[in-house]
Amino acid sequence: MQNNHIKNILGLLLATLFISTSGVLGRYIAMPSEVIIWFRSSFAMVFLFVFCKYKKIDIRIKSSKHYGPFIVGGVFMAAHWITYFYALKLSNVAIGMLSLYTFPVMIAFLEPLFFKIKFNPIYLVLGVLVLAGLYILSPDFNLENSNAQGILFGLLSALCYSIRLLILKQYVLQYNGVMLMFYQTLIITICLLPVLFFMDISGFQTQWPYLLLLALLTTAIGHSLMVHSLQFFSASTASIISSVQPIFGIILAFFFLKEMPTINTFIGGSLILATVVIESIRSKRK
Repeated sequence: MQNNHIKNILGLLLATLFISTSGVLGRYIAMPSEVIIWFRSSFAMVFLFVFCKYKKIDIRIKSSKHYGPFIVGGVFMAAHWITYFYALKLSNVAIGMLSLYTFPVMIAFLEPLFFKIKFNPIYLVLGVLVLAGLYILSPDFNLENSNAQGILFGLLSALCYSIRLLILKQYVLQYNGVMLMFYQTLIITICLLPVLFFMDISGFQTQWPYLLLLALLTTAIGHSLMVHSLQFFSASTASIISSVQPIFGIILAFFFLKEMPTINTFIGGSLILATVVIESIRSKRK
């Protein structure tokens, strides 16, 4: 029993590590963000479709009423990925990933608007903690400063991701997680198809191995492993453990991109990640 628990913990940590490679790859790949996301989605879509067929996962949508939320969720997922990659390219991996990790607090603020639940004032305290962390990340906040621009794109990415999660939340129990991810990548691939005709895609000749890595390791395997791990842990436990994702990203950026985080990054990042852990523990007790 203990061995199985350790194995499941390692599986969740491995999923978190794979997903955290998005930071390094997103910053390293020398192509427009929209083009990167199209290739990421189209390659991942193929991998996920093959996996669904291999595992005999039903990919049929059960009701015509589900088409709308699936499409809207896919559009928000596309916006989340694109703005996240803008955040990475404008600032660095640490700031991009830490800004994105404000999404658990955003979900807490948005959830009462989506579902009939009461707003808890504790979220105001957590919101202040996040704002303090963001201020420390970029104390000289100026819209002409690329780090400040990166934070704003990171926050927009977090908002899109939060809305996408809240839209799809009610369908997680009705559909296989890998099947949902397949449709997300399919919708993104269709929505972003026009970018191939008016954006520079010449970099594909040299960047395709990294695009494949982003689609297979980060997206298909990473997200599928994460969904698989949710069978063994509560969402709260999973979110606490996966909050090491920015830490993994910062370590990978140090080794592969030679990015050295500043003391402000450590302090601001610690405040942001602390809110994730506090909210996860609090929601678990609730």
